[in-house]
Amino acid sequence: MAQAKRKRSKVEVSSGNVFADLKLPDAEERQTKVQLAVAIQKELSARNWSQAEAAAVLGINQPKVSALLKFRLEGFSVERLMTFLTTLGNDIEITIRPSRRGQKLGRIVVEAA
Repeated sequence: MAQAKRKRSKVEVSSGNVFADLKLPDAEERQTKVQLAVAIQKELSARNWSQAEAAAVLGINQPKVSALLKFRLEGFSVERLMTFLTTLGNDIEITIRPSRRGQKLGRIVVEAA
């Protein structure tokens, strides 16, 4: 009985930004929005609010809260997402520094404490 040949899979190391890896436009902005939305989702989950309660506090309607929680972020700017986080009692710090040596382009990193 002949042994079946195994296919070798090519594994690519991620850049840390799935949107950049997929070569999508505005990859940095998309990644930033997702990271901010994750932080918002954690805040809302910790408070155990309904979508209607969250909408009232954030000043948006319930369908927009639903979209936000499903990471449908096309209608949300980075600034608006940051405003939601500050409304929920979070501080946001932005640090600007030179990019690492060897990097042609800078990057955006969002870290939730």
